[in-house]
Amino acid sequence: MRLSHTFAFTASLLAGLCLSSATAQTADYPTRPITMVVGYSAGGGTDVLARIVAEKLAASLGQPVVVENRPGVGAIVGSTYVAKAKPDGYTLLMGASGPMVFNHALYAKLPYGPQDFAPVTLVGISPMVLLVNANNPVKSVQELVAFSKQNPDKSNYGASSASFQLITELFNNKTGGRFMYIPYKGANDSVTAVMTGDVTMTLADVGPANVGLQSGRVKPLAVTSAERLKDFPNVPTLSELGIDLKASLWNGLLAPAGTPPAIVKRLQEEVARVIELPDVKKRISGMSVIPYTNTPEDFSKFIASEIVLWTQVAKDNNIKAN
Repeated sequence: MRLSHTFAFTASLLAGLCLSSATAQTADYPTRPITMVVGYSAGGGTDVLARIVAEKLAASLGQPVVVENRPGVGAIVGSTYVAKAKPDGYTLLMGASGPMVFNHALYAKLPYGPQDFAPVTLVGISPMVLLVNANNPVKSVQELVAFSKQNPDKSNYGASSASFQLITELFNNKTGGRFMYIPYKGANDSVTAVMTGDVTMTLADVGPANVGLQSGRVKPLAVTSAERLKDFPNVPTLSELGIDLKASLWNGLLAPAGTPPAIVKRLQEEVARVIELPDVKKRISGMSVIPYTNTPEDFSKFIASEIVLWTQVAKDNNIKAN
């Protein structure tokens, strides 16, 4: 055998052994505990959702799934940690629309990008409800928008973060509304501001919206989901009203880029099974979140399209991170 042929044979043999070893590791996955990182403090919606999924995922995978909170700077800290982690399926991110989409629209530079992640699946979506004061005489979105055009100096909206601000500015763009932005610290604060008459309207996720509605001091005019919500069967979608706007906050599971496709597929299948469990559906729905899963390919396309949309909205309205 020639020397060159010997080298070629040896290289081929080593490559085969490496591939065989990697395949074996993937087939055995997982063999040790998995860490699911949350970029927010414990007790928040993303954290609670992560713990619901982690508990059931551990049972199905046969290994502990430990939720680790790494809060800071709009979830940039936790997201960056996972983006730079070893792509072996043992460090995952319970991501959210804020760090995965809206941060890209607002920050000129981030320590991570969509190319640094392998999307696994969406887990839940949170549509919003358009609220006005219960004593506001308007009875529809059309009347509300007409009022803002006639009284721009008296029309404003409360938003608790850039995410809500971007979505409401898109509402302005789609309807010709003249609502001015008033910042608030939290979604509950924005709803309270509508109750007290400090702002004309707000778009709030379902949890805070329900708190306001139970008080009887606000009323819903529309929802931003594709279909009517079970919690608000008599409230029309914006699409029904002829307004081309569908928007939701969301959570989804992601792994570092380069994670073996077989592991990503295994995780997606297990999460999809977990989300369909009756007790899990009940717990997630009880958070005013709609349980929802998709394929890694669809999740990746969804993130890409969202980044394009909200980056343009931020640019059009000169909205940047503080």
